Amino acid sequence: MKVGFIGLGIMGRPMALNLIEAGHELVVLGGRTGSDALADAGASTRATPRAVAEAVELLITMLPNSPDVEEVVLGENGVIEGAHDGLVVVDASSIAPASARAVHDALAERGVAMLDAPVSGGEPKAVDGTLAFMVGGDAAVFEAVTPLLEVMGASVTHVGAIGAGNITKLANQAIVAVNIAVAAEAMTLAARSGVDPQAVYAAIRGGLAGSTVLDAKVPLMLERRFDPGFRIALHIKDLDNVLDAGHAAASPLPLTAAVREMMTTLAAGGHAGEDHSALLRHYEKLTGEAW
Repeated sequence: MKVGFIGLGIMGRPMALNLIEAGHELVVLGGRTGSDALADAGASTRATPRAVAEAVELLITMLPNSPDVEEVVLGENGVIEGAHDGLVVVDASSIAPASARAVHDALAERGVAMLDAPVSGGEPKAVDGTLAFMVGGDAAVFEAVTPLLEVMGASVTHVGAIGAGNITKLANQAIVAVNIAVAAEAMTLAARSGVDPQAVYAAIRGGLAGSTVLDAKVPLMLERRFDPGFRIALHIKDLDNVLDAGHAAASPLPLTAAVREMMTTLAAGGHAGEDHSALLRHYEKLTGEAW
């Protein structure tokens, strides 16, 4: 299949490379971060999102936030201006559900189908093609694009109408944030009580407290490796969207709000570019010492 890909950052670049390795003909937006590497791997380039859309059957966007998606899809020389029969847009970005619905509706007026399909798993799972896709939109369109999404993901789940994908992703991000925070809290408790955090982690990971989050993030805390797999700044963006969605639905989110404020403190201290496992630093600040 001829596939367009716009957004070649930490997540998008390995996702796009997996599509090339699977034999798909890829078209990317030239002159952007990551485009040279994709061109070297065999992708062709176009100068505008419109030109990318005109050249492909399916276009994937993987962008930082709602305004970025709206600009690329609906802006001047945007994807919508390259609309043609049969074009499908899959937005894998994590954005506000209301924005996903607005972009979908604008594309629908031009006869273009769209799915919102945010992912979970971070850079490691983007690299090895085992992401989890949470997909909202028309069920028939979902069925048609599932084989392509399975090139990049180990789990591809249809969760409802357009916007449901991003509601699901927001639920995911709230759970991940609170899990990382309480893992950091627990490891700090162990260290300050004179018990080796590594031993505590080894003991609890096989029990009810064990989780993918625990296994992905506690080793980074133990080694104090906070180079970004998923930046605090991006998780702040997601948690802001979670809280907005919660307010709109009158659904209280006190734990999510607390972790958002912890991340505010870290960002203000110059750590916004670090991995969200750096929530450990918040507890070091509270206790006044590192362990």
